[in-house]
Amino acid sequence: MAVGNGGAKKVVAPMEVSVEAGNAGDAAWMDDDGRPRRSGTFWTASAHIITAVIGSGVLSLAWAIAQLGWVAGPAVMLLFAAVIYYTSTLLAECYRTGDPATGKRNYTYMDAVRSNLGGPKVIFCGVIQYANLVGVAIGYTIASSISMRAIRRADCFHANGHADPCKSSSNPYMILFGLVQIVFSQIPDFDQIWWLSIVAAVMSFTYSGIGLSLGITQTICMSSELQTYPFFSY
Repeated sequence: MAVGNGGAKKVVAPMEVSVEAGNAGDAAWMDDDGRPRRSGTFWTASAHIITAVIGSGVLSLAWAIAQLGWVAGPAVMLLFAAVIYYTSTLLAECYRTGDPATGKRNYTYMDAVRSNLGGPKVIFCGVIQYANLVGVAIGYTIASSISMRAIRRADCFHANGHADPCKSSSNPYMILFGLVQIVFSQIPDFDQIWWLSIVAAVMSFTYSGIGLSLGITQTICMSSELQTYPFFSY
């Protein structure tokens, strides 16, 4: 807000960076939309892509491919790789409306839908998006509770032996995970924490390392069994 010659107050648009607005010195650290200049690099973008693509589901990837077989398994992998490439390219193209370099930025998925589709399609896509978020939240809650219960069961077997059934309920772990989610959701600008992407990328590589190590171990064990298996000739 600036004061004119007549003493009247003039509202300055957030995107305006000029001498008249009195904020020309801010141009060095502001982007074309009036927000702080983005400092992302190739490496930070790569970290975000890794965390978005590689999750805990990679731990069951080897089992899923084994169920499909050597033909259908790689074919499905290539199919989903093509789908991911297409959707990623589509989202990148929808980031700006109009000119790809100077057009209006769409900060959220719903902004992109509103700018490119509009009308009732915005509501439809919004329902689909939030239904997907709810489904993902439920899936991770169940998966985390099963994982924590499996760790507790393994500790029980280690302490009492395999003769003990070591039965337990996953409900307490679901409640615990839900409470943790509620606490984290109250942190302001949680998505802006700089080290969060680093932790997520490390976890993604950890998932991949665990899956790769287990796969190599299983292959070695099966190879050893084949070498020691007695073959008979008739």
